[in-house]
Amino acid sequence: MTEYLKLKKSNCVNCYKCIRHCPVKSIKFSSDQAQIVSDECILCGQCFVVCPQNAKEIRNDIDKASALIRGSRVIASVAPSFVANYPGATIKTLEKALRKLGFESVEETAIGASLVKTQYEELVRQNRQEIIISSCCHSVNLLIEKYHPEALPYLAAVVSPMQAHCRKIKKENPDVKTVFIGPCISKKAEAEEYPGDVDCVLTFEELSLWLQREDITVEAGEDHLNESKARLFPTSGGILRSMLCDSKDYTYLTVDGIDNCIAALNDIKEGRLKKCFIEMSICAGSCIGGPAMERNHRLPVRDYIAVDRYAGKEDFQVSMPEERELIKDHKFIGLHRQMPGQSDIEEILHKMGKHTPDQELNCGACGYNTCRDKAVAVYLGKANISMCLPFLKDKAESFSDTIINNTPNGIIVLNEALEVQQINSAARKIMNIRNASDVLGDQVIRILDPKVFLDVMQTGRSIHDEKVYLAEYQKYVEQSVIYDKSYRIVMCIMRDVTEEEHERIQKEKISQHTIEVTDRVIEKQMRVVQEIASLLGETTAETKIALTNLKDSLNDE
Repeated sequence: MTEYLKLKKSNCVNCYKCIRHCPVKSIKFSSDQAQIVSDECILCGQCFVVCPQNAKEIRNDIDKASALIRGSRVIASVAPSFVANYPGATIKTLEKALRKLGFESVEETAIGASLVKTQYEELVRQNRQEIIISSCCHSVNLLIEKYHPEALPYLAAVVSPMQAHCRKIKKENPDVKTVFIGPCISKKAEAEEYPGDVDCVLTFEELSLWLQREDITVEAGEDHLNESKARLFPTSGGILRSMLCDSKDYTYLTVDGIDNCIAALNDIKEGRLKKCFIEMSICAGSCIGGPAMERNHRLPVRDYIAVDRYAGKEDFQVSMPEERELIKDHKFIGLHRQMPGQSDIEEILHKMGKHTPDQELNCGACGYNTCRDKAVAVYLGKANISMCLPFLKDKAESFSDTIINNTPNGIIVLNEALEVQQINSAARKIMNIRNASDVLGDQVIRILDPKVFLDVMQTGRSIHDEKVYLAEYQKYVEQSVIYDKSYRIVMCIMRDVTEEEHERIQKEKISQHTIEVTDRVIEKQMRVVQEIASLLGETTAETKIALTNLKDSLNDE
């Protein structure tokens, strides 16, 4: 499958939010970057919508549409949700703006919706399917084709409004090209999967960007067309509101949102649903909740009201084509994956530090619902063991605890209130503290002078290897004090140098004593020399000269 969603690698921060919201887990992590597994993706766009770093982007087809306009006559088919994306706009004001871009004309996709809903009514009338699932949403179609093939017989073999409308346009204008504009990513895939109907698909975000580049504004206007009931299609329940729904044999249901769709499909597989027509949309709120609605226009209540007010009470006056022109075949799309056995899963769980069922937290932090689902993803190469945040947390804490508890240096961690948060065994030994619990949570003043900690917090300047005498403990330490503003902690690292200091003091005493003895010997020798010199009748200076000469002669030898 072509890449309709791409990743901006520099923006991905490993938050795993896209995996958590992906209904089919079609995202893998490689080299610490999220990547969409295209053949598993149903193009619901949830990863694009929820990404906090805007690391996902929709393929931009503005240049493709522009090239079509330069080389052909182009007619735009605009999804009825445009009134939600462009408040106050009508099909006439939107056509005015699109003509400035080079489009020959603009029509409403709702015309195609009228054809589709009429075909749905015919399916109900024929009473040949136990269950009928609407086929307007291509993401729903992909979900069934890839993951719920048991429901394929119930998926209406009817083209989408986009296809129906563009086929109608080309039948009436054989030499034109068509560009569909709407709120959906999956329509890009649908257009390419069924070539010939739609030549290009643009999202509302792409259209807005294009209009902005050309400095074109979509104006507000008035439109009171009463024959436009099919404009309701992009709202939840809108398909059913446009249909007659007069069959006594069928129950009519509306299911929107990915979780509800999957639940309904599971009910179908389990045989819990009978004789019903299901309007199914992958997006909550249906198409007005589409992933390619502009982000500042995601207001479901306001958008519903806008579409509802714009829709008329009667059907578009359109002639139905032959039934074969509206048929769409849906085929099973196999996902060929070698699934792991129980022993493979257990082995991966053990590597994640999960040896018993109670250690399987199933917290969902990695994006997968259970630890076993995550293990399967690891086996399939879609996830890394390190994506388990509790595992990493325990590993990091264990590693740091091992370092702190086995380092010969004393370590004390304080909060900004100078309360003891952590103290290792080396620090307790220095200060004769039996148990850490004796001081944890208490003010540091109980065990140390707080002045140095206050000074470091106030000045922001750390102290490194400052020699301090702890009189209360009769210990000498080399002390480093570091203030981490981001974590709001103060850390004190103490190296016990008491023995070294005692040795230094002892050496200083020995050295001082040696100096004193040497001075006394020299003084005594000088007195002797002076006495000898006096007896010989020579001065001290002459004696010094003689001794110096003697020294030089000895050196020469």
